[in-house]
Amino acid sequence: MAEDIIDSLENIKLTSKEEEIIALPDEGRKEEIESCALSLIGKFLACKPFNKKAMQDTLRRAWGMDEGMHIVEVGLNLFQFKFKTEFELERVFKGGPWTFDN
Repeated sequence: MAEDIIDSLENIKLTSKEEEIIALPDEGRKEEIESCALSLIGKFLACKPFNKKAMQDTLRRAWGMDEGMHIVEVGLNLFQFKFKTEFELERVFKGGPWTFDN
């Protein structure tokens, strides 16, 4: 199975639009990268809409976090979890939980 996945990935081709180079200015780049250093990205695999506020409150309680952990929606059911310390990030990453409302 792993070989099938590797073969599939090797055959991926970008469209001309995807190959387009996006120039990013140097100004502010370092600060932006550093602001994401203590982050995890989570994708909710849900077919039906869910209450985002309830999700945030539930995960904060489950992970033992306060309002200092920022949760930012960055796409459709895609969230960035920003932690204050590397210890918090590692604890959540290694411990979970990684499900919400079943």
